[in-house]
Amino acid sequence: MSSERIDTRQDILACGQQLVAGKGFVGVGLSEILASASVPKGSFYHYFASKELFGIALLETYFETYLLNLDALLGRTDLTAAQRLMAYFQRWIDTQTGDEAVRKCLIVKLGAEISDLSEAMRSTMLQGTERIMQRIADCIAAGQADGSIQNAQSPVACAQWLYGAWLGASLISKLRRDGSALDAALQTTRQVLMLT
Repeated sequence: MSSERIDTRQDILACGQQLVAGKGFVGVGLSEILASASVPKGSFYHYFASKELFGIALLETYFETYLLNLDALLGRTDLTAAQRLMAYFQRWIDTQTGDEAVRKCLIVKLGAEISDLSEAMRSTMLQGTERIMQRIADCIAAGQADGSIQNAQSPVACAQWLYGAWLGASLISKLRRDGSALDAALQTTRQVLMLT
């Protein structure tokens, strides 16, 4: 693939993410994505064989960026594991309560919609979320080791519960149009981890 073709493909994905984050996957048409990326109509299929394959690429790109940012945060050596984990959840609050749709969690936006629409996209979302939960579990284990997290529960089980709780809190926050559910999730997270 030529560098110009790769750049155009990335532009389509970036513009598509902004639109999908605001309107959902089904709510955005291919012509709208192409217009936003300043790509001629009819060119879409030069870059993606179908809208579903575009959706998979969109999710893969989203998770790649998300995991790079998560690794940078959870890899900080100047903070305890508990501090790194709480910084992650604080960042979650900051991104979910802002007005910019593109910063919001694509999993929260698309989880229910895509799970029933496309098996391939559902599988991509599941793989991505499992990678996130594994990183959270690793950080919990590090916190148990450094003494900053007192919860003796299995790090994997704890990470799965926390991630599910935060996804749920994000949905409730969208319904309420305020951050109260996320604030409650942060407080509960402190209790669950039994932070020192």
